[in-house]
Amino acid sequence: MKKRLTSLKDLAEELGISISTVSRALKNNPMISPELTIKIQELAAIKNYIPNPLAMGLLKQQTKMIGVIVPDLVTHFYSSIISGMEEVAKEKGYYIIIASSNESLEKEKESVNNLLKSRVEGLIVCISQQTNSFEHFEILIKNEIPLVFFDRVVESLEVPSVTVDGAEAAKNVTRHFYENGCRRIAYISGPEHLNISKNRKEGYLKGLQECGLKLIPDLLVECNLNAEEATLATRKLLSLNQIPDAIFGINDTIAFAAMKEIKKHKLPIPDDIALVGFTDEFHSTVVEPALTSVTHPTLQMGREAARLFFECIEKGKSFAEKLILPTKLVVRESSVKRLQKKTMQNVQ
Repeated sequence: MKKRLTSLKDLAEELGISISTVSRALKNNPMISPELTIKIQELAAIKNYIPNPLAMGLLKQQTKMIGVIVPDLVTHFYSSIISGMEEVAKEKGYYIIIASSNESLEKEKESVNNLLKSRVEGLIVCISQQTNSFEHFEILIKNEIPLVFFDRVVESLEVPSVTVDGAEAAKNVTRHFYENGCRRIAYISGPEHLNISKNRKEGYLKGLQECGLKLIPDLLVECNLNAEEATLATRKLLSLNQIPDAIFGINDTIAFAAMKEIKKHKLPIPDDIALVGFTDEFHSTVVEPALTSVTHPTLQMGREAARLFFECIEKGKSFAEKLILPTKLVVRESSVKRLQKKTMQNVQ
């Protein structure tokens, strides 16, 4: 059987004193005599007593724990954002408990309930791709439980959020393709209800307009945010009578799947089809050719989300600051056609 951890109550009962006296002595509170403090601390050492931050927090109605829900725990994108959150949380003496929705609305609801049962003081959330109803978040707001969104947000709810300027980023990607000689620019988007899909689609359309290109409906396709769907979307684009000469994926997972399918069709990248992703995952630098991608300030996004969370706690009331961070297009081999490179070299 699993051995039970020693509690404050165990120590108090063995010494015949109150739990509060034990607690104070373990913190070297001057209200407790030095002799009794030493006696209590020696017993705690013998019994291998380990402080339980949850139990201590419950006594104060403050557990010092933050629940964080992300769509997955695999990509570097989310792990980097969580690192930023942890930096700020540590400075404040808080802990983070992480849950994954696995891109499922039901799993997201389950994670919210489980984290609340664990007595977290509030939640920082990036919604799943299936999330199109928000009752589980509305309950939090109604009960004044701190809630912050990041990256994928619920725009209809008045709570703090941190996102990037996806519209500007997508517009810059489209212009980058155009400047590299591309004229049939395709975009593989995500579920229409997600803010990241809407914003990046808006930027793509604006980019086409600014470059004097008309939208070709067949070049705008939608998929779920997974490799299998992205493969099918790419296959659809490559079956057109006139295939695209550039493809922009809503994230790097989509772009990697597109790259694999393009190679299966033996079409050289970038000369036949230029390719750009979004989020700039680590693998962007190790695939062949290296993937041009839009990089997020992930650490900053995590830090800002945590900052907004603590602002919720300190203010003691809800507010709705919407923070939008800039991105950067990191140009690599996948989007610069060799013909364009030669032209640039000749000019130089």
